[in-house]
Amino acid sequence: MSDHDVVPVNSVIVGDCIEVMAAWPDATFDLIFADPPYNLQLRNELWRPNESLVDAVDDAWDKIGSFADYDRFSRAWLSECRRLLKPNGAIWVIGTYHNIYRLGALMQDLGFWFLNDVVWVKSNPMPNFRGVRLTNAHETLIWAARSDRSRHTFNHHAAKTFNGGKQLRSDWRLPICCGSERLKADGRKLHSTQKPEALIERIVVISTRPGDLILDPFFGSGTTGAVAKRLQRRWVGIEREPTYAEAARRRIADVIPDPLLAGDERRRPERIPFRTLVERGILRPGQTLCFRRDSSLQAVVTSSGHLRRGAEEGSIHRLGSSLSNGAPCNGWDHWYFEAEDGTLQPIGTLREMLRDLDRTQG
Repeated sequence: MSDHDVVPVNSVIVGDCIEVMAAWPDATFDLIFADPPYNLQLRNELWRPNESLVDAVDDAWDKIGSFADYDRFSRAWLSECRRLLKPNGAIWVIGTYHNIYRLGALMQDLGFWFLNDVVWVKSNPMPNFRGVRLTNAHETLIWAARSDRSRHTFNHHAAKTFNGGKQLRSDWRLPICCGSERLKADGRKLHSTQKPEALIERIVVISTRPGDLILDPFFGSGTTGAVAKRLQRRWVGIEREPTYAEAARRRIADVIPDPLLAGDERRRPERIPFRTLVERGILRPGQTLCFRRDSSLQAVVTSSGHLRRGAEEGSIHRLGSSLSNGAPCNGWDHWYFEAEDGTLQPIGTLREMLRDLDRTQG
């Protein structure tokens, strides 16, 4: 009997992840993405200044108990994950300051070999409404190999596609899950900690190959499965809440695999400089763009393919960095234009539109 006779590939299993994983054979998975309960220590309800209640994470599944209880739970699932990884497999674990340090220590104790910690900087974080702490604007991911002898997968060239052809850094600025991507039930968020597909896409592209098998032991609303299917990877999800599991199944059933994103085609995309959008008439000199949808932060497109704001002129990346207090900025993601329907869209969509047009005509 093969491993795949035991592990139901491309399926959602409802159950406790530790119990489910314990029944599976060693060295089954190429990659594991884990988004475990954060065990948030919320003591009070959160209210906005307008006296509306914040829809915070207060779900029963996130309440583990004492730190000792959380450590026992975490050691158990992490041990199973390490056993299930292939010798050259890797794991990504995400958390906040509530839990990531405890998880990191446990992972090192168990023999995982750390490759990177990645900071997901949220471009649209929830404010600290009580005004007693800094706005919590990031989460931390630990990327680790199964051991210090593992030859982990790292698609270096594919990673560059997320940073304009330059080496990808360990600080990723991405928005939280919102808009049409956010699953809802009865007008409210279905899952309070649904992760954006853009975040999981980076992980899958960077650290797997088409056909690899990915496990998500805390499957939630199914983001890992949706991304894996789109990128032509195989997946397995474990979720103990039947409502989430069913929603995930429906979501993934609607996903269409995209062969252009799955393999080598995405490794060396055609470089399209910003000035090409001006030369091709897609953007015009004198047109106004706004930074991160903020109408007070505007710049004008120049005929040379730069942006000008007051006396300052430069590339979309340089001017964006200036408005970010010197922090690195991928201008394709953070400068917005007004589309024909009146909505604001990132200029990166124009670059993709041009690529699609050239591909169709060529």
